[in-house]
Amino acid sequence: MDNTVVISTPPHVKSKRTTRRIMIDVVIALIPCAVMGIVYFGWRAAVTEIVSVLSCVASEFVYFFIANKGFSNKCANAAAVCKRWLKQFDFSSVVTGVILAMVLPSEVPWYAVLLGGIFAIALVKMLFGGTGKNLVAPSTAARVFMFLSFSAVMTSYSEPILGAIFPAEDLIQSSATSLSGLLNIKSEIYSQPTALMNVLDLFLGTGVAGCIGETSKAAIILGYIYLVARNVIKWWQPVLYLVVFGFFAVFMSGFGYLAGGSGYKFDMALFLPHIFSGGVAFASVFMFTDYVTSPKGAAAQAVFLVTAAVLTAVLRYFTGMEVVSFIVLLMNLLVPLFDKYLMRKPFGYKKQKKQKEAKQ
Repeated sequence: MDNTVVISTPPHVKSKRTTRRIMIDVVIALIPCAVMGIVYFGWRAAVTEIVSVLSCVASEFVYFFIANKGFSNKCANAAAVCKRWLKQFDFSSVVTGVILAMVLPSEVPWYAVLLGGIFAIALVKMLFGGTGKNLVAPSTAARVFMFLSFSAVMTSYSEPILGAIFPAEDLIQSSATSLSGLLNIKSEIYSQPTALMNVLDLFLGTGVAGCIGETSKAAIILGYIYLVARNVIKWWQPVLYLVVFGFFAVFMSGFGYLAGGSGYKFDMALFLPHIFSGGVAFASVFMFTDYVTSPKGAAAQAVFLVTAAVLTAVLRYFTGMEVVSFIVLLMNLLVPLFDKYLMRKPFGYKKQKKQKEAKQ
């Protein structure tokens, strides 16, 4: 009888599926977003996606090759090291590369994407031990790194090839960091906010300048349905985040009316424009649900998502820009606290009753 104990890093899934199978499912779910990004933004989006994925996979291979002494003895063990890398390759670096490309504008130069992929894999993932050991999501950390290093190109968004279906003179171009029109409700024209933007355009991404994979909410929903059907994520996780965020975003927008002299107004007409703008929809499906950088219990996950939604709505209003990547990074760092104070009860656990002290 084989008594070998196999020790592996998280994520742990109670099924016969492997980490590789789960990562492949995530890649499949990301395909609609990647395809629509190319449809909307053309060859530049395709170049960004290819460079991002290749840089992440190559970074993982080079790091693994060096760490396993592939260059020692004049590369005598190179073939064996390459075989070991292929055997352990779980497609997590591909997922990182695709997600990173999805949260970037199509105008970002290829060398910036290359540096972002190297930063995500070499410094954020592999340096901490590889899959399951990273403290924060590699793609999110790389996105923040690129925002700080290449702020000019990271805030420059080109118009999509497909224009708005229902164009309006005052249509808000709801890009990932240009949300001033929606977030600063201080003008008299906002007495009729529904005339400023068409929800269908925001849903489809037509005529909306933004990041490659965040504009088409229809593509994101397709990915969401696939992940739920494959039991990779729970259906309620993105829904909880978006609903709480939407209500708090509308609540914060009411102060804009107040500042404009119209009095406080809780305008539910802004609910869908808020959740369909920027990167909140994409983040709710593909970033906040990451196994490694999210809490492990259902209760902890619920508190985690509600906290993230409130912070996103509040900071989005006060900064006047998209802050989802920064919120994801912050919440990733707080995950140990959620796991510590909102622990799951072990299977079969029964609370022990305190025995009353015998009277003397």
